[in-house]
Amino acid sequence: MNFFQEAGMLLKKNIREYGMYIALAVIMLVFTINTDGLFMSSRNLSDLINMTGYVAVLAVGMTLVIVIRHIDLSVGFVAGFLGAVVALFLTKFGLPVWLAIVAVLVIGAIIGLINAFFVANLGIPSFVVSLAGMLIFKGFLLMSLVETGTIIISDENFKAIGNGYIPSLGNWNGLHVSTLIVGALSIILLIWSDFSKRKVNITYGFEVLSVPMQVLKLVFISGIIGYISYILAGYQGISWTAVIMLIVVIIYHFISTRTPLGRHIYAVGGNPEAAELSGISVKKVTYIVFGSMSMLAALSGVLFTARLASASPQAGTMFELDAIAAAYVGGVSAAGGVGKITGTIIGAFVMASLTSGMNLMGIDISYQYIIRGAVLVLAVVFDVITRNKGK
Repeated sequence: MNFFQEAGMLLKKNIREYGMYIALAVIMLVFTINTDGLFMSSRNLSDLINMTGYVAVLAVGMTLVIVIRHIDLSVGFVAGFLGAVVALFLTKFGLPVWLAIVAVLVIGAIIGLINAFFVANLGIPSFVVSLAGMLIFKGFLLMSLVETGTIIISDENFKAIGNGYIPSLGNWNGLHVSTLIVGALSIILLIWSDFSKRKVNITYGFEVLSVPMQVLKLVFISGIIGYISYILAGYQGISWTAVIMLIVVIIYHFISTRTPLGRHIYAVGGNPEAAELSGISVKKVTYIVFGSMSMLAALSGVLFTARLASASPQAGTMFELDAIAAAYVGGVSAAGGVGKITGTIIGAFVMASLTSGMNLMGIDISYQYIIRGAVLVLAVVFDVITRNKGK
């Protein structure tokens, strides 16, 4: 098999995954051209990442929920409510930032476990349970702010979570040195990880890419990482929001791809009955996934509240729909059992890039909603077509 045949086969085999990467690249290129380069400017790219952070974190948890064939509509107002709670902890009760955040993460996990009880033990459809939760937590959000209205947070350490950047080790030709170092280390880690995985696959007799194809893939991905690092270094560097988002993605990607729990989650999503017969506890997996989902909703609420430096009654509105859209656009299958954390993050950036680019071009908000809806429908149609071809 020659190089081009292998490339075509690789693209065809992974069209579901690579399709969104290609779509994101095309979207960014179109908006960059139509905004005279403003879309890919250092400041706009930094703002885009910070704007995507709270949705991306929420979408990571939603990915696993959809993979096991459920849905969680409550997470938007769970995020909004717990964002208000963390604001109250900081302003009214004077808790340290770290303790306030840990407390709301624990509360979030408990909320998820309660949802899981109704779904796993009582057999109530997750749509109904989470729809009820959406209404309940909207009420809790309004109740928590009834005395104070919008809560303004003055704690600089907390605000830095949503608006701060990693410290700079210096300035080189106007570039943020720390960001350049992080970018270089990321490329080194990528290359080491990819070749380590290749070595393991060869040892166990699994199929691997040819060396030229693997090198080309690494050069392409490394080029993207390097370019984004360079662009961000031209402004204030990597934000703490980006760091938190990256940590969440790494942890959940590792869990979903390298651990028994991850294999159990996908087994349950693929066929719950068969998974149960094989010794996997579907109830246990449901508890873990829903608990994790609401914990990430709490983290999303913290990021959003820190970014605005305030908690308001409008917080959480449409968050769940943005997260669901990111997951589906990123390749998660509506039928369950299929979907990657990395794909969901790309999906989140696709949706955020559309919003950012259309705003820069001055496109009317009515058209923006229509275009974003059309993209979501096309993503699901693409999923159905590729899934049917694979049968």
